[in-house]
Amino acid sequence: MKRGIRNNNPLNIRRSSDRWVGARPEQTDKEFVQFQSMAYGYRAAWKTLQSYYRRFCSQSQPFTVPTIIGRWAPPGENNTEAYIRSVLLLSGLGGKENLLPPENPTGYYRISRLVAAMTCIECGIPFHKVDMEAIYKGYQLAFPDNKEELEELLCEQDEYLGWSGA
Repeated sequence: MKRGIRNNNPLNIRRSSDRWVGARPEQTDKEFVQFQSMAYGYRAAWKTLQSYYRRFCSQSQPFTVPTIIGRWAPPGENNTEAYIRSVLLLSGLGGKENLLPPENPTGYYRISRLVAAMTCIECGIPFHKVDMEAIYKGYQLAFPDNKEELEELLCEQDEYLGWSGA
């Protein structure tokens, strides 16, 4: 079983001084956070993306896949350009597409595809194996005040209807 799946940490968030909601009380992996459920692992991913948006995005630095991946998987540690190309291909997002803040329910569809694509790369699994329900639950855990608005959007917009994560 892949490490990110075993740890319920699908984006392989590294251990730090952060005290994550939903982290297992006992952390046995020396490098990566271990969560109680996959939903909590995705909650951490949503919160990390929200932090990236707030800290690093501006008029001159838009919130795009290359901007996000450049921070998530920096050169020197990763083949960042290959990671970006893979995420763009898997997610169907454009490289210059300026994404909405992660907490904005209107942007959920696009960012959930980004998170799914990152899961594929981090865990080495195909896109159709990504647990989209856990991504959705992670969003709800991260942004509980937006639950009703997101549910309305998911029911009303054709963009969301029938999307199975593939």
